Amino acid sequence: MNASRLKGPGAAALGFLILLLSGAAAFGDGFIVIPRPDHPVSLPGGAFPLEVRYHHVTVDIKDRTALTSIDQVFYNPGGRALEGEYIFPVPKGAVIEKFSMYIDGREMKAELLDAAKARTIYEDIVRQIRDPALLEYRGSNLFHVRIFPIEPKKEKRVKISYSEILAKDGPLVEYVYPLNTEKFSAAPLESVSIKVSIESREKIKNVFSTTHSVDTTYLGDRQAVVGWEAGNVKPDADFKLYYAAENTEFGVSLLSHRVKGEDGYFFLDLSPGFWEKGREKVPKDVVFVLDVSGSMAGDKLAQAKAALRRCLERLDSRDRFSIVRFSTEAESLFDALVPADASRLAQARDFVDRLLAVGGTNIEDALARALALGAAAGGGQNRARIVVLITDGKPTIGETDSSRLVADVVKGNAGNMRIFTVGIDDTLDTILLDKLTIATRAFRTYVSPREDMAAKLDSFWQKLDAPVLANIRLRVTGGVTLFAVEPKLTELPDLFLGSSLTLLGRYRGSGRATITVQGTAGGRAAELSHQLDFPAQEAGDDNIAPLWAARRVGFLLEEMRLHGETKELVDEVIYLARTYGIITPYTSYLVIEDEARRVSGNRLNARDQTLRNVAPQPAFEEKSKREFESLKDTSGASGNAASGEVQSLRQAQSNDASKTSAPRLTFTDEGGRTTDVQTRIKQVNGRAFYNSGREWNDADIQNQKAKKTNRVQFASTEYWNLLKNKPETARYLALGTNVRFMLDGELYEIYE
Repeated sequence: MNASRLKGPGAAALGFLILLLSGAAAFGDGFIVIPRPDHPVSLPGGAFPLEVRYHHVTVDIKDRTALTSIDQVFYNPGGRALEGEYIFPVPKGAVIEKFSMYIDGREMKAELLDAAKARTIYEDIVRQIRDPALLEYRGSNLFHVRIFPIEPKKEKRVKISYSEILAKDGPLVEYVYPLNTEKFSAAPLESVSIKVSIESREKIKNVFSTTHSVDTTYLGDRQAVVGWEAGNVKPDADFKLYYAAENTEFGVSLLSHRVKGEDGYFFLDLSPGFWEKGREKVPKDVVFVLDVSGSMAGDKLAQAKAALRRCLERLDSRDRFSIVRFSTEAESLFDALVPADASRLAQARDFVDRLLAVGGTNIEDALARALALGAAAGGGQNRARIVVLITDGKPTIGETDSSRLVADVVKGNAGNMRIFTVGIDDTLDTILLDKLTIATRAFRTYVSPREDMAAKLDSFWQKLDAPVLANIRLRVTGGVTLFAVEPKLTELPDLFLGSSLTLLGRYRGSGRATITVQGTAGGRAAELSHQLDFPAQEAGDDNIAPLWAARRVGFLLEEMRLHGETKELVDEVIYLARTYGIITPYTSYLVIEDEARRVSGNRLNARDQTLRNVAPQPAFEEKSKREFESLKDTSGASGNAASGEVQSLRQAQSNDASKTSAPRLTFTDEGGRTTDVQTRIKQVNGRAFYNSGREWNDADIQNQKAKKTNRVQFASTEYWNLLKNKPETARYLALGTNVRFMLDGELYEIYE
């Protein structure tokens, strides 16, 4: 990347103040460099006094040509005017389209520098301000303009746009927008958003992000709009978006990440992109099972009935259905599944209107009736077969042991029905509901007393409304073996319209392999095959490794939650959580306890600890222990939270979806501030680095015995030679002036 040499007296002096909007990719968003030679003491706000009020990005992609438009506002909260340079790292091959900044009614002029000049300039800045964050931008071009004045208590608005041709690997197109602002804004951003509009001559499929939880709207089969937004945040990860553009029936996209000599990681996304509005959907057999025991009386039953009415309205004419209400005993509306015609739906609405809450909770009888209805209806593999169980309690009549009840359900599920569960309130048996959904390849949701039940049930049903591929099976042939796949290949869920099925796992071998997907679509058997390349070495998207680890940890925690702890499960959770930075309220305690035990037994150098250095307070350790113990809770708010969070880990499709944002992960840092543990963790090249308050430590140090230790002083001749000879170290060095990392089996210790 490029930067201009700063002008003005004393520009070479220590004391540049930088506000940077960028990330760990080859380029970044705009930042401001401000020389302060006449004020050696930093301004209020520390070394980075400016704030970013908002940061809005609009992207228009037409057949791989992307026009990115940025609108950002900087704010000077200090009491004096500042002078500096606005610098924008430009991606290779990109062309600046527009730039707009006005001061006193005059448009500022800017220039574009090449990468060779920029590299020298940025290294000069790093030497002077003793902050290596800019090293990530070596190699890009640079667009810059001088800014004066940046008035106190005033905003500066900058608008810039550039165009580029996006890379395409087979049918898969990648768009990257660096969004790492965490370190360089004096305050959280009030508003940050990215909107991407995609148009393609080929059909669009498999739109997904490995980094952010995006909302995607399809406008026909060749247009899509993707959005992400947040408020009061400091983004710390690049925004990565992928989409496949090809005229095939079914979208299958593969991403991989592999370090030489190790097994690889893969991200496989399956999407029914061919399923357009107006085309025939897979018909459904649905049994709604509603708890009307005494505890449902009042608002809970009223909201559940309202949501159930909306579900009935969405049934397709080819669907069949019934309703089972249960309390002390169960009763079905119809003795068999019936077509969802106007007459039957009218009867159903009347049945729902007359429901009253009274009696006990006989879940055994209710599910037995629902499964019998499904089995008697037949339909073979040509229909999606669904039970929606809505309950707020534990079984009190009939079979009450969750393990035996689930075993009976599995044995009696001759119709191979999926049991989706909606848990209401904090008193229900979450272990039972979790086991039911897992055993039948479904999913669950929980509604707390503080949530709008009708809205949440409505959203839940929308996910089940339009199945397009059921009874999915996946087969891999060729010189590649997949393992540790989440979800398991033998337990793949059905695929619904507007969603995709994402598999993450590890692979051995390399080369071309054939992925065959089988299932039923539109009442007919479907089989689609794709040839995909699994590389022997691939830098690829390094978000894949921690995302796979998050799903794997979710699976292991689920096993511990439902079936109890074993040493093997605990050991794997500790290794994955520490190595990949999957720190949750449940894993933090295990990591802390494990490291403390190994340090006391002289099996671990205290300096190599991760969370123990990040959060050494006994109060945090005790809080983490309580959270871990809550995994065993079968009911209550903690049990509901544990179930929901573990399921979220298992289903995470992006890295931000795998992170727990909760006060349960806060601690008091060295300055007495309340800090989230996750702000002290960075994922670089697929593994985690932990900040102890003094230095950044590579988690991989605990996994390897270093052949050699190399101590290199920050900004020394050896430091710059390391960067020159091993450019891949730039991402590690950019973490700070004190960093310890493993590379090629050797330990590097960067020190100030």
